[in-house]
Amino acid sequence: MKAIATRPEPRLHGLLPAPSFADAYQVTLNTPGLDARQVSQRMLERQPGWVDALMGLRNRIVGLFGLKPGIREPAGDGPARIGIFPVLAESPQEMLMGLDDRHLDFRVAVSVQPAAAGTQRVTLTTVVHTHNLLGRVYLAAILPFHRVIVRSMLDRAVKSLPR
Repeated sequence: MKAIATRPEPRLHGLLPAPSFADAYQVTLNTPGLDARQVSQRMLERQPGWVDALMGLRNRIVGLFGLKPGIREPAGDGPARIGIFPVLAESPQEMLMGLDDRHLDFRVAVSVQPAAAGTQRVTLTTVVHTHNLLGRVYLAAILPFHRVIVRSMLDRAVKSLPR
């Protein structure tokens, strides 16, 4: 199954005040019984090399502007993370992750819902609120990459499941 674009749930628009951007992608898993944490880990903790290379380039560029690099921090002190994303809230049905910075705030929600017999619907929603011109320019620059990466992460989650 391939990831498809879908409408973000209206309740997720409320994650940030006056969102500048929101999108959602969805895939159906043929493996029942996975929770949102398990799916999030499958998507976010093992990135393809090309995504790691893009993130490395992004980190070098944004560092020139004084923005936070999206680096992997060691476990221990600080908030729990899945991949590079700090976990803000968690339930078996949904993981909410995100970060606030001076140029923009973002939230990523991974929702897992039962679907047809023996399947689950996984939706990855991104909501962004920009604070200034730098945030709007940054968002415009990363959106084409964001769409490809999100679809790739969902597709990898499906492929990583036992057949």
